[in-house]
Order: sequence, then C-alpha cells, then structure tokens
Amino acid sequence: MTIIVARRISQAFFLGLFLWFCVVMTMGDAFWQLRGWPVNWLMQLDPLVSLATVLTTGAVHPGLLWGLGTLSLTILLGRFFCGWVCPFGTLHHIVGYWAHGRKTLSQRVHLNRYRPAQRLKYIFLFCFFGSTTSLQTGLLDPIPFMHRAVNLLILPLLGTGGVIASIGSRYYQSALLIGIPFLLAVGLNMLIPRFYCRFVCPLGALFGLFSRLAVWRIGKETKACAECMRCESLCEGACNPSGVFRVSECILCMNCRPSCSYDLVEYQSAPSAAGEIPWPEINRRQFGVALLTGMTLAPLSRLEGALGANWNPKRIRPPGAVSEGAFLERCLKCGQCMRICPTNVIQPSEWGAGIEGLWTPVLNFRIGTSGCQLNCIACGHVCPTGAIVPLALDQKLGRGTYQESGPIRIGQAFVDRGRCLPWAMNRPCIVCQENCPVSPKAIQTDTDFHRLLEIPPLRVLTGNASTLEVGDDLLKRYRLDGGDYFCRMVSAEDTLPRLIVANDDRSLTVAATAPFDRLPSAGDRVEILIRLQRPWVDPAKCIGCGTCEHECPVKGLRAIRITAENESREKEHVLLL
Repeated sequence: MTIIVARRISQAFFLGLFLWFCVVMTMGDAFWQLRGWPVNWLMQLDPLVSLATVLTTGAVHPGLLWGLGTLSLTILLGRFFCGWVCPFGTLHHIVGYWAHGRKTLSQRVHLNRYRPAQRLKYIFLFCFFGSTTSLQTGLLDPIPFMHRAVNLLILPLLGTGGVIASIGSRYYQSALLIGIPFLLAVGLNMLIPRFYCRFVCPLGALFGLFSRLAVWRIGKETKACAECMRCESLCEGACNPSGVFRVSECILCMNCRPSCSYDLVEYQSAPSAAGEIPWPEINRRQFGVALLTGMTLAPLSRLEGALGANWNPKRIRPPGAVSEGAFLERCLKCGQCMRICPTNVIQPSEWGAGIEGLWTPVLNFRIGTSGCQLNCIACGHVCPTGAIVPLALDQKLGRGTYQESGPIRIGQAFVDRGRCLPWAMNRPCIVCQENCPVSPKAIQTDTDFHRLLEIPPLRVLTGNASTLEVGDDLLKRYRLDGGDYFCRMVSAEDTLPRLIVANDDRSLTVAATAPFDRLPSAGDRVEILIRLQRPWVDPAKCIGCGTCEHECPVKGLRAIRITAENESREKEHVLLL
C-alpha cells in the first residue's frame, strides 16, 4: 500500500465518521440514533476549540483535552490533521481534484503556486485570539463550520422522516445565510484547489504555527532538482516542495514524494537541503493589527448594552444555558443542540442577536412541532463546550433533591389580551390551558358569560324541564351543542345559565343535571350565552416551555408568547420576589 492510498483511506474514514456522527444525532436508541456515539469527538480533537475556550473562559472543558493530543502529534508529524483527518479539508480536496485534475502540468503548477494572500488565515487566527470576551472561532473553524452546514443544511435537504430528518421535516431560520458561506467556501475550489485551507482556515493557521516545531517534515535530500515541477503540480498546500520549502503550509498530502522521478523528496527529520521558510510571512505590524482588531470588535459589539439593561427578551436560550455573558464565551455555533432537538424548536439566531450571537441557539416556538419537551434534556448532553450544561431530568423538572430550587425556567408566557380570542373577540378558546404540560397547570382561566349578540332573546312557544320550543327561526342545527353555549331565562327569579347539549332549528335541550326550576311557558324569553374561559398565567408555575405559544390557534403573531423574563439563568430577569 502506497502512502497516497493510506492517506485516501484515512480521509475517507474520517469523512464517513463525521457524517455518521451527524446522522446519529437523532433521538432514539436504535444503532443509527444517539445511543452513546461520541458525536463531538472530532470537535474535541480540534485544538482551536480548546485554546479559544481557554482564552474566553479561563478554563478548559474536560472533553476538549483531546485537542492537546492533536497538537502533540502536530509537533511530532507536522500538519497531519489537515491532510489526513479534517473532513472539511477532504471535501475541498475532492472538489479541487474534480475541478483541476485533468488540467495540464503547467496549469496545475500555476494554480498551486504560493500566494502572499495565504497569510490571511493567520490574521484571522490572531483576530480570533484577540477577542477574549466571546467565542467567535466557530464562524470559520472548519469542524464547527462543517457541523453547522451538515446539521442545518445538508441533512434537512436530504429528506424527511427516519434517520435523516429525525421526526418529520426539519426547518431552520437563516438557513440561506448559513448556506452562502458554505457554498462559497466549497465553490472557490473551482478557482484554486483547497482555497479555504490556504487562505481562510484559522485551524490550519494554528497547525502551521506548531508545524514549525515538527520533528518529521517533507524536504529534499539534496539541493539538486531536475525542475520537472511534477511535485508542484500536485501540492495541496502550496508549500513549494521543489525549492525553498514552506514548512507552515505543508498539509502532508504526500503527493510530492511519489511524483518525484528522482526520489529527491522525502519525509524526514532533517531540514530540507534546499532550504526552509519555517514561519508564515506575517510581520509584527500585521500581527498587532489582527490582535488589536479582535480585542476591539467584541467591546464595540457590546456598546448597545445587550448584556445589561438593553437585553433582548426575545432571545430565549435552551434549558441549561449558562448566563448570557458566559454563554457567548463558550458557544461554538456548531448546531449540535439544534440537530438533536426532537421538536426542532432550537434555532440559529439571526442578526437580532448581534454579531456575537449570530447562529447561536435560541428557541422559536412557531417553527417546531411543539414546545420544549418536559422530559427532554438532550441539548445539554451534546454541547461540546458547556455553553449548555448537561442537566439531570430531576434537575430540569425540580424534583427530588432539586425540589427546593424548583424547575429550570427558560422564560415566561404572557397573554396578549388584544389578540386572545376569549379576551379580544368573545370567542371560546382554551387551547393554551389544555396544552400546558406542567402540573399543576401554569395557565388558569377565569370564566365569564356573555350574551351571544347575533342571536337576540328567543320567544318560547312551549317547554318542559329540559327542552324549549322557540318561535323564532334564528337557530341552526347543532350550532350550540359544542359545550361553550348556555341559555338563561330572561326573568329576575331565574338567572342560572344552563348548558345547551343539543339544538335544532327551533328547539334547545339543556343538560339534565341542571333543569329549569320553573317550567317555561308560552311568551317567556330565553337568551343565548357564550361561556368565555379567559386565560391568565401564574408566573410561579410557568417554565416557559412554549407549548402554549406553539399550539395557539392565532397563527400569525401568537396571542400567548414566551419571552426570556423570569428565566433561571439570569437573576436580574426574575419577575417574583
């Protein structure tokens, strides 16, 4: 087996493993569902995630210690991760080969030449390192980048139901905004092979810095060279293997070794005999500007006071999310929590969350299939950085040892009386109260009776204790037997509303449990009442699960809506003393 075949097998394995981990991010216990698969392992291998998290939080999430192993192997072997492991790099490799594999040798040499713009990825890296108040590396870090694209774009597009889409169709707000950078990153390989890896990737830049220390590296045994340029035509990193070797750009694709007819290129511990350029071509001024830019952008983005008095109550985070400042220091925007959510209510935030919060998870109760399920704690258990802490079910529900602290509240429901059917339009509706999942229910109702204005008081022809014959032809068969309509005799001595259980065009039948006290007689008048059960919310019981908002029959702007007030994660947002 040649080294090239070994590399291709490795690339195929890790790309397949990555896609498999994305597929199994589905609730269930089948082998193709989430049942102990280490779905964040490739993200944990990413040392940029570890280092950025340390810079923003001052602590290391235990699972991210795998990244230290990746850096250690980089110091030993060089940038092996880029050429042998990275699934995003493999995708670029495939597209670049498909686009340029049949071009002439001179054309490929021209495409694969080193360009000074390759220093841009180092500028991006230092800019991210300068921002120590929010974790922004997930915007360009290839592993979270590809997770976000596969979770929120590719898998939802592949089909509905079963393995791919979890439960039914999956929808994600701002999917187009997420898709454009991904399609652009992949499409630019049509211009230059591995465009993203060469010019943008901050993880590749990090490996480039550490590969300067690599024990083993590509190099030439002698200065002699036939200058056939075959090695240059196949180089995936533009590291100039035929001349002065650029150590930081080599991704160990190994294409140069078998392509050299004279066996001059080797993977060795000695420096290249033709000379080396160990460091990227970035000067101190560029380094300082990049670092200063990162240090400035985060404070500028917070001048609007989004973490203080001007906080956005529409920004509802998943259960278990840490306080907003700490959340922004940890969230990678990888989409893992959005993918695993069985009801599809966890969504990528849009520009309303600010540049810091772009694509971080928020809850949208209109887009999913229900609210946040009481017995679901999946999102915290798949978050790779602890932005959403893993909860025990008893902790979320406030049971057992957590009873004193109470359930986890993610927000508070508010009734908009101007849009609520019973309050604003005198129409019966108790959908929100019926669907409230907490016990005892957080949504209660006050009952009131109103005369049905479209039907004036009816003239009684004859009647008995439970049935009335009326002389006015104003009724429609079965209209009033839905359980919300009552009748009442228009007389001072009998004001009790009685439930109508049946009706036709000229008769009413009331429930046998509440007959008329006095037998109706000809000439009496009876009026039709509608029972309105008007909802109100008890803030001591509401946890903000959003089921009421999702089920509300007012399908535009809901008549009952959740906001982040009263959430457990921010003490300043509580409503009750």
